[in-house]
Amino acid sequence: MEGPNSIIASLDVGTTTVRCHIINNSGDNVHEASDYVELHCPEPGRVEIEPDHLWKTIVNVVKNAIRGAGLESSDVKCLGISCQRATFITWNKKTGKPYHNFITWQDLRADSLVRDWNNSVTLMALHGGSRCLYTLTRRKRYLAGSVIKFMNAQVTLRLLWVIQHIPEVKNALDKGELMFGTVDSWLLYKLSGGKLHLIEVSCASATGFFDPFTMKWADWALKMFDFKLHMFPEICDSTGEHFGSTVPDIFGHSIPIRAVIADQSASLFGSCCFNEGDAKVTIGTGTFFDVNTGKHPHASVAGLYPVVGWKIKNELVYVAEGLSKDSGTLITWAQRMGFLGPDPSESYKIATSVPGNDGVYFVPAFSGLQAPVNDVHAAAGFVGVKRTSQPAHFLRAILESIAFRILELYYVFVNESNCNCSYIRVDGGVSRNDFVLQLVSDLTGLTVERAKSSEMSVLGAAFLAGLATGIWTDKKELVALRKVDKEFKPRRDTKDSCKKVYSQWKDAVTRFLGWYEPS
Repeated sequence: MEGPNSIIASLDVGTTTVRCHIINNSGDNVHEASDYVELHCPEPGRVEIEPDHLWKTIVNVVKNAIRGAGLESSDVKCLGISCQRATFITWNKKTGKPYHNFITWQDLRADSLVRDWNNSVTLMALHGGSRCLYTLTRRKRYLAGSVIKFMNAQVTLRLLWVIQHIPEVKNALDKGELMFGTVDSWLLYKLSGGKLHLIEVSCASATGFFDPFTMKWADWALKMFDFKLHMFPEICDSTGEHFGSTVPDIFGHSIPIRAVIADQSASLFGSCCFNEGDAKVTIGTGTFFDVNTGKHPHASVAGLYPVVGWKIKNELVYVAEGLSKDSGTLITWAQRMGFLGPDPSESYKIATSVPGNDGVYFVPAFSGLQAPVNDVHAAAGFVGVKRTSQPAHFLRAILESIAFRILELYYVFVNESNCNCSYIRVDGGVSRNDFVLQLVSDLTGLTVERAKSSEMSVLGAAFLAGLATGIWTDKKELVALRKVDKEFKPRRDTKDSCKKVYSQWKDAVTRFLGWYEPS
């Protein structure tokens, strides 16, 4: 380990905020700066980010973090970057000028394309061919292909929409002048002064047209949608000198970029989930359940998505990921409805002020229900409301639903894999809630471990950059730096009652499925 001047700037470009933390060689946060991402919604269902404004925000946040720590940019040994996934932009190869705003992973403009393609003869043929090949070869790649479905959160059909609806993009594609990139690709392009067109492998794996079994852009997707390989960035490892350094005039001094990684992979790495079967849950705006599956991608029939965790030289780690889109959004909604005051930390006290939920259950489907239910037309709502129901019962039911969705994702993984989780590590804003974490522990029978820092994506990017530059020599040093806030152990005396409540909640979910007609 190097001396006290081994300083890392760790940048996290999220959907709602941009953060930069200055991390020392003890893994401590010396200083941080942040600013909000300005989201534009020009039409219902469309969610965009203006690239020039995002660039100015990123530059200012990094400068403010360095300055606030009492440092100069020349004092920073390296830069690590964590990025939101599946948000993309296209620009001109010659001029660098964007053709449109960033189209975020939340954007629904391609929803009709998603439905059409999922019901198409082409996809049915792909499913049938893959099933036959799986029967013959038993290769998991074909098992995954037999159940593949397109999703709005993936880039695939949003990119197709852009090519179909923005003539300048189609023209540039035909001329060989179109450049495509996710946030990490675009940021590397900007930081390098237009020299780099790269995409880090974990970011690429979340686009929807990356094949995690071959580690390349998926040939079937390129042919199916007539995407041209020349428009895509080169896929690269998560750490290394290939990222180059920032152009000196951006921050006043050139800073070596030594790590780039997708936010959920960064969170898994920051949580020190280095071994096969290690699991973490990030409970923020939504819930992301991620399990390290080691050297092999997970082929799921229930909706877990196989992504790349990270690639460091010869080390390639895969991740099985499940998503529940509504978590932190439920807390915000509960505040707006008057079940909870302005301080979210009061939710624990309110939820435990009553002995149970009084038979009230909540289905958290503001954005539909993801794996394993996979119903985009499910409705959110309460069931079991009676005259004795109090606001505390409603809030308790909302918090229970967050834990129940985590349990569902955990059960899917257990049923589909041979991996055994021994604990779950948690981060994110909602992870501050003791009621939710204790219930997750009781339901899963696992120890739930909450870190002192809820910013695991930032820490993961810093750890990766630090390893690449020799600030830390191996992962054992990183494990020693991990700081735990609290552990939640399963309570044997509550196991049966918790499982009964979960069973009744599953009953409630069935009442809300298929509520909305496709629009």
